[in-house]
Amino acid sequence: MTQWPSAPSPYPKHYTSHPSHPSPSHITMTDPFKSFDDSPRTKPPAVSRSVFAIAGISVTVFGLQELRAEASEVACLWLLHPRLGTQKRMIRVANASITDWNTRIKDTPSAKGLIAVAFDQRNHGSREIEPLANESWKKGNPRHAQDMFSIFQGTARDTSVLMDYLAAYTFPHGEHNITENLVLGVSLGGHAAWSCLLHEPRITAGVVIIGCPDYINLMADRARLSKLPSWTESDPPGAKVLGSEALPASFLETVRRLDPASMFLQHVDCGPSTGPLREGPLPQPSESEQQVLRPILNRTLAGKRILNLAGGIDKLVPYHRGEHFLDWFKKTISPDGWYGDGAISFEDIIDEAAGHEVTDKMVDEAVRFISETLAAGSDATGRRGSVRESKM
Repeated sequence: MTQWPSAPSPYPKHYTSHPSHPSPSHITMTDPFKSFDDSPRTKPPAVSRSVFAIAGISVTVFGLQELRAEASEVACLWLLHPRLGTQKRMIRVANASITDWNTRIKDTPSAKGLIAVAFDQRNHGSREIEPLANESWKKGNPRHAQDMFSIFQGTARDTSVLMDYLAAYTFPHGEHNITENLVLGVSLGGHAAWSCLLHEPRITAGVVIIGCPDYINLMADRARLSKLPSWTESDPPGAKVLGSEALPASFLETVRRLDPASMFLQHVDCGPSTGPLREGPLPQPSESEQQVLRPILNRTLAGKRILNLAGGIDKLVPYHRGEHFLDWFKKTISPDGWYGDGAISFEDIIDEAAGHEVTDKMVDEAVRFISETLAAGSDATGRRGSVRESKM
């Protein structure tokens, strides 16, 4: 991995609560990038930044000035920031990704170029309209589940809208063609990255950092930890949380249409439910269930490359809340799985000592994955699915 001279951080190291919604210090959410900011390792040099107003959204595009005229094709990396952050939190990831790729292709002027794009998620930064909507149940937001899901799903749709128009702003004379799109998201942005991968055909690869592919399982567990009345005042505890005001039935139906685990597993007979939390191994689908799932997988994830990065001691988005679905998914897409011909490449890497944070190791893996993906190209013809699991 390339080593770069150190550079001062251009943004704050901690999130702060909105003054109208103070919170006890023991539940203040720490900025996931704090570890990365505080690392003694040298940081990448800054690449160029250009700001455009596209579709009513302030968009920062990284790396335009570094593109070489000979590069007719350009890949775009969409960067989605964490909850309570802004697009500025993604600056260093943009710098690292673009610098690494440009270093690899420095002797090939006509090689594909790379730019990156960041913008504020809905109700964040320049787009904030209701601070409480970004907060949790513990911080007094009774609609935490609906707010968080609708915000990051909206951000995923914003990514698609911006994708429609980006080239018209960045390359108005047709100087370059954007031929490949990748997404990288952190925490809330990681949830959004899953949605982009599922629902945007133009995105062919993605990096999910401390995100979760099983939203209902994550939020039911958070309801338990938050001691919501809908969890504590039922027998057994949690029996009434699904369909309660915290997780309304109409909302659960929306999640089933959009979220990875719910979207796929609703078509699998997982046996009688023992509670609101998904526990234990999930069965592989029967032949008839496979016939239902195959066109859904063909439409959403076939041929795509995915890197999932998690913290081994993450308490806010625990890996184990998505683990049952991920185990099912990895068996499904593995070379000898029933969907092994779907050409999905999946890497599942856990930084065992990491909490809900972005570490140097995670960034190294993300940068490596991005450059390898660009070098490999997006053609999945004849490729079998692959699964890599690793702990670091």
